[in-house]
Amino acid sequence: MDILYGRGKASAAEILETMPDPPSYSAVRAMLRILETKGHIRHEQDGARYVFLPTMGRDRAKRSAIRHVLQTFFEGSAEQAVATLLDVSSSRLSDDDLDRLAKLIDKARAGGKGKP
Repeated sequence: MDILYGRGKASAAEILETMPDPPSYSAVRAMLRILETKGHIRHEQDGARYVFLPTMGRDRAKRSAIRHVLQTFFEGSAEQAVATLLDVSSSRLSDDDLDRLAKLIDKARAGGKGKP
């Protein structure tokens, strides 16, 4: 998906060429079929080859993935997810990072987010 978002569209061969440690061509094709079946990508015919494109923008896909992770691993709790991210990332967060996060929390509070 990252390659498709970066390039906009690509064939299986182009995806394979772009990958740093690529699996087999068959594995790439299988993954593309799965992604297409799930509705994450679509294909267009370009001569004898298929060219694959994402079906949604990267930001929308990120939100969808986060919702899935929240439901799957955190029982829908954003608080638990953020606590885990902070625990995992605490040694790598600068004071500026923490200030930006605090501002986001303040903005969410001002917007009424998180109120019963």
